[in-house]
Amino acid sequence: MRIIENTTKFHIEEPTAVAIGKFDGFHLGHQKLLRQLREQKDQGLLSAVFTFVPSPAAFFSSEPVRDLSTVAEKRRIFEQSGVDYLIEFPFFQEIADMEPELFIHDVLVGMMNAGCVVAGDDVSYGKRGAGDSALLRKKAKENGYKVIIIDKVLYGQRVVSSTYVREAVREGNMGLVAKLLGTPYYVGGEIVHGNRFGRTLGMPTVNLLPPQEKLLPPKGVYYSYVYLHSRSGNRSYDGVQIPSITNIGTKPTVNNVNQMGVETYLYNFNADVYGENIEVYLLEHKRPEMRFGSVEELKAQMQEDIAAGRKYHGI
Repeated sequence: MRIIENTTKFHIEEPTAVAIGKFDGFHLGHQKLLRQLREQKDQGLLSAVFTFVPSPAAFFSSEPVRDLSTVAEKRRIFEQSGVDYLIEFPFFQEIADMEPELFIHDVLVGMMNAGCVVAGDDVSYGKRGAGDSALLRKKAKENGYKVIIIDKVLYGQRVVSSTYVREAVREGNMGLVAKLLGTPYYVGGEIVHGNRFGRTLGMPTVNLLPPQEKLLPPKGVYYSYVYLHSRSGNRSYDGVQIPSITNIGTKPTVNNVNQMGVETYLYNFNADVYGENIEVYLLEHKRPEMRFGSVEELKAQMQEDIAAGRKYHGI
């Protein structure tokens, strides 16, 4: 996959099928869209995804925006999906003020060489998001591309959307999140040294500091599983699913540092994995984060959590 980033001056020579969107969370609706994009490859078009970095929501917000998927996570997803081109188009005021017709003519056709545009029926682009699916269809013939508009995916009576997924994550409803995404929600990154407090209690854990832009569920303990990825690629645990239990929070009993961390106990595992990459998949919320009156109380609760996790995973 070729990534085009940090530039508004490019031209793709080959005709492409282009998908437009933020693709936050890569839910079932996004997956349906990309399946259609792949089908266009059978028609001789290369697949291309167009997305803004930062997103318009982040650009215009006065508060930090937490995303379901980081830029790095999206890249991995698109790579695995067989996308040929990923366009991370810079978003700034001049782009925000671009008229929708100009976006179609200059960007989709002029830069992307679009022979087909694939989008959801709620697609928006151009100044104040005024461009929509109807305008894409209206301008298709004169600009030489075809349009495929994807119907919404429903879960129950509600449309599957990034907003719906985000609500479920914030509520800690990880079962619902997994249904909307087709896979459990995960937090990834490099394993870092913690304060080694768990090791002193005979319950060593691995720690990661999630990217600041990553949306996290409520603080607390979650049943989970992890994938470890060795940088050398030759470790026995590389790519193996390992049952685990995870705490998301700031460890209020141990310290008063207000830094969010993801701390995970891996069952039947004792290798040195500092510096390796980890993906922590959150399956179910067990309990909220708590402050205990003593280290002994904390240790007792951790032992209970780990025992409950063994029962949950059947190990």
